[in-house]
Order: sequence, then structure tokens, then C-alpha cells
Amino acid sequence: MLPKLDRRRAVFVLSKIDEILAWEKRNEAERDTRFVELGRYLCEVRAGQYWRIEKLASFDDFLERRFPESRRKAYYLMSIHEHLPPQARRELKHVGWTKGLELAKVARRDGQRFDCATWLHKAQEMPKEEFKREVEKELTGKEEEASELIYFKIYKSQVPVIEQAIETAARMLGSDKSRGYCLEMICADFLAGANLDGENPNVLLTSVARYYRFLPKPQQQAFLAHVREKVS
Repeated sequence: MLPKLDRRRAVFVLSKIDEILAWEKRNEAERDTRFVELGRYLCEVRAGQYWRIEKLASFDDFLERRFPESRRKAYYLMSIHEHLPPQARRELKHVGWTKGLELAKVARRDGQRFDCATWLHKAQEMPKEEFKREVEKELTGKEEEASELIYFKIYKSQVPVIEQAIETAARMLGSDKSRGYCLEMICADFLAGANLDGENPNVLLTSVARYYRFLPKPQQQAFLAHVREKVS
């Protein structure tokens, strides 16, 4: 059932979103504060389906209109609003929204057990890349694996398809996953499909193993139990 559309509130929220997106000439601290506000409004638009005011079919259509370059940042800002407690959101102007996204990853995992004060202190004291590695270590129990930048040329006409595929993967994996993880999942899916007929079982095995990594712990355990049952 569709939520009752509060037209007055919808018009107000949509106007605030447009105001923030149009606003540019501010310093970094002010910009981060407004981005927290933007994430809150975007969550309200999705929950109240305010896009119906503009005769749009879905929330994705709304984001495509407001964020024509990439909807990824919109989902990041929404994740910050959804997972960070109010205290952390108030302090975001001191740490920046990119560190706020890293904080949201830990808060999403810990829920009510999230040690807000400790993690805010780390975010304020550490450089951005060092803090990102600290979060990665906390979530995985190990240091971030070595990374490499890969460059390749694409045509402008190819960008919408690539962006849509990565954003769809991000929704499946969780908005805290990097674009590199999302691209890996897309490639693993392609390889698995291409080798289902047994042409290269090693490639299929590698693809399945990578899929397994993306599963939450309960689903990993369920998968292993299913495999053991089939083997026995």
C-alpha cells in the first residue's frame, strides 16, 4: 500500500534538496554539514515517496534527475543518516562526509554497541586514508589488502550502463561496498555464467568463492551447511 502523500511536506523537502544541490560557494565544513542534512531529506523522500509529486515512477528516477552524474553519492549520504547516531552526525563537520561514510560502516555493524566517542576521536585525529585502513582492519580483522589502480577508456555513451550496473551491485551488496567490490561482483557473475557448461570449472570455482566472500556470516554458514549436506 502506498504511503499517504503529504503534499505540503513533500514540496518543502524537495525544495530543500534542490536548494542544497544548487548551493556551491561554501567552505568544506559548511558543505559537510549541509550534506548531512541532504542525506536526511533523501531518506524522507524515499520513505514518503515524495517523487510522486513530480509524476516520477520511482525513487531511482528521482535520483537520476537530481544526480545525473552519479547516484552513488546520494546513497552514501543516506547511509550516513541511517546508520550514524545523532552525536556523530553533528560532528561530521569536523571530520568530513567521506570519513562519515567509514564511520557508518562500523555503526551499521555494531548497532547499539557502536562506540561513538572512540570512533569519532579516531576520525578526527587520523588522516583520511589511515582512518579508512583502520575501519577496514576493524571490519575484516586484517589489514587492507594491497590495491592497484586500473585505467581504461570508455565512451560517454557507455557511462550510463556501467554506472547503473555498479549502482545495482551496490544495492545488492550494501552501500558500504566500494566500486571495486561491485565491479568484481559483476565480473564474477559474468564468469560464472560463461562457465556453467563446464568449459572451465576452475574459473567457475573462483567465481563462486568470490561470491561467498560477499555473503553475511549467517548466509555463509547456511551455504557451508548446504554444501556439507550435499557431499554427505
